[in-house]
Amino acid sequence: MPVVERERYVEVAEVSKVFRAGTAGAIEAVSSVSFTLPRGQFVAVLGPSGCGKSTLLMMLGGLEAVTSGHIAVGGAPMTGPRTSIGIMFQDPTLLPWKSALDNVLFPLRVLKRPLDTYRSGAQLLLERVGLDGFMHKKPHELSGGMRQRVAICRTLVYDPELLLMDEPFSALDAITRDEMNELLLDLWQQYTKTALFVTHSIREAVFLADRVLVMTRRPSTIVEDLTIPVARPRSMVLGESREFNEICGHLRGRIEQSHNRPNGHRAETTLARPELVG
Repeated sequence: MPVVERERYVEVAEVSKVFRAGTAGAIEAVSSVSFTLPRGQFVAVLGPSGCGKSTLLMMLGGLEAVTSGHIAVGGAPMTGPRTSIGIMFQDPTLLPWKSALDNVLFPLRVLKRPLDTYRSGAQLLLERVGLDGFMHKKPHELSGGMRQRVAICRTLVYDPELLLMDEPFSALDAITRDEMNELLLDLWQQYTKTALFVTHSIREAVFLADRVLVMTRRPSTIVEDLTIPVARPRSMVLGESREFNEICGHLRGRIEQSHNRPNGHRAETTLARPELVG
């Protein structure tokens, strides 16, 4: 694989999105966003609610067209949805009349792939997320956290190369959300996917990500690209450390600064804390 393609697996260049462009009610949601992702990296997009994070994610998934700029994944321009991309939304969006297992297999029906080829893999995924005893339960028989576990399995079952996650745990209670974050990290380390995770939780972003992209309020752009110098594997104990809270404080200050000066100077930062690496 060429070095450039590996290091720039996802490339976003000067991307903007304007809704109702050319009209008096035009709304610029995203303004001149640029960044790249190498293969295998977990990146969080952090910003306040309504700032355009989800719009950016939908453009990356081919579900929204860009107004200007360029998006490429794997060297190919983004022109529409791809089977190499898995998307997980805020709501698990499970089919209420289907079992957990059938919900996991549903994308394969849409893609017209042979279900028997994937059935054992789907069952293994459900076992790995602790749902081996719930495969034949309907969504109404599952808790909120269980439904999101099914949604994660559904996203992974056809082995996409890129995972796009739009605040998938925002509706969960704090304890369940922590459990889901740990589960997501375990799965990500097993499957080594490239991942882009949208959140408005600073602590969630720092806990999960290799890098955090900080976005301003609408029209949003990236004002900081922060490398998180925390070794993996990680556990929730990390959140009690001084270093973790210093990183969160730095990001909180950067967000507050961007509110005072929207679309301000972008910084690329690595917090040099050797004691966190190893």
